Amino acid sequence: MKLIIQIPCLNEAETLEIALNDLPKHIDGIDEIEYLIVNDGSVDNTVEVAKNWGVNYIVSFKRNKGLAKGFMAGIDACLKNGADIIVNTDADNQYCGEDIEKLVRPIIEGKADVVIGERPIDDTEHFSPLKKKLQHFGSYVVRKASQTDIPDAPSGFRAFSREAAMHINVMNNYTYTLETIVQAGRSAWAITSVPIRTNGELRKSRLFHSMGAYVKRSMITIIRAYMMYRPLTFFSVLGLIPFTGGFLIGLRFLIFWLRGAGGGHVQSLIFASTLMLLGFMTFIVGLQADVIANNRKILEDIQYRIRKSEYDGVSVFDEKE
Repeated sequence: MKLIIQIPCLNEAETLEIALNDLPKHIDGIDEIEYLIVNDGSVDNTVEVAKNWGVNYIVSFKRNKGLAKGFMAGIDACLKNGADIIVNTDADNQYCGEDIEKLVRPIIEGKADVVIGERPIDDTEHFSPLKKKLQHFGSYVVRKASQTDIPDAPSGFRAFSREAAMHINVMNNYTYTLETIVQAGRSAWAITSVPIRTNGELRKSRLFHSMGAYVKRSMITIIRAYMMYRPLTFFSVLGLIPFTGGFLIGLRFLIFWLRGAGGGHVQSLIFASTLMLLGFMTFIVGLQADVIANNRKILEDIQYRIRKSEYDGVSVFDEKE
C-alpha cells in the first residue's frame, strides 16, 4: 500500500523543511511513503528547498491559483503516481507529522474513505477567542449542511482513500476543506475524524486577511456547496419564505373582504400575489436546479470512470467498481 503526503506551498521556503522533517518515514500497514509539493506560484526558493530535501514529486504553477486549485492538482498527481492513500497537510508545520498515522489508520483498516484531523481548537494558544468561536460555528454549519458529525470542518489535515480521491470535485477557488465535507456527506462516503495535535505558529495564516473576509467567503462556499448537492431543498425553503408571507397577507385581505372592508386593501392583495408568485417561481427554479444536479451526478460518474481508466487502466465500460 502506497501513501503520498501532499503539501500545497506558496512562498514556504522558511518553513517547508521544518514541515518535511516532521513527516513520518514509516507507518505500519504502509509499504511505501512518498512526498509531493504543489508549488502554487511561489517566488522564493520553495522548490529548491523541496528538491534539496528529496521530495519525490513537484507540481508547479507559473502563477498563484489558490488553495483549492492547488489541492486538486496535487490529488490528480498523487493518483497518477499510484497513491492508495493521500494525506494533505500544511507547509507551515501547523499539524503534528506523527499524527499522520492516526489519519491513515481508519483507511488502512477499511473503516473510512475520508478522515479529518480534529484540532484542539479551544487549547490552541495562537487562536483568538473570536476565531475559536467562528471555527466552532463554521463546523456546526457544515455538519448541518453535510449531515456529518465532523467537529473541525476547516481542518486541512486530512486523508483520502484512492477511491474517495477519484470522486473529489472542488468547484470554488477559495478552499477545498468545507466543500469536500459537504460532498462526502451528501454522497454517503464513509467519513470520520480523529483527534490530532498542532504545533506552535510559525507564520500567520495566508488564507484570509481578516476575520470578516474569512466568515464571508466560508459562508458563500457552504451555501454554494449545499445548493449543488441539495438544490431542491435549498430553493424550496428559500421560496417558502415569500410564499408564506404572501399567504398571510392574502389571508389578512380575505378577512377584511369578508367584513366588507376589502376595497381599501387592494394594495395588500397585489403585494400578496407578488410574494406568492415569487415563492412559486423560486420553487420552479429549485426543480430546474434539481434536474441539473442529477446531470452533474452523471458527469461526476463519467469523470470517475475516466480517472479509473487513466490512473488504474480500467476501461470506462468496465462495470467493476
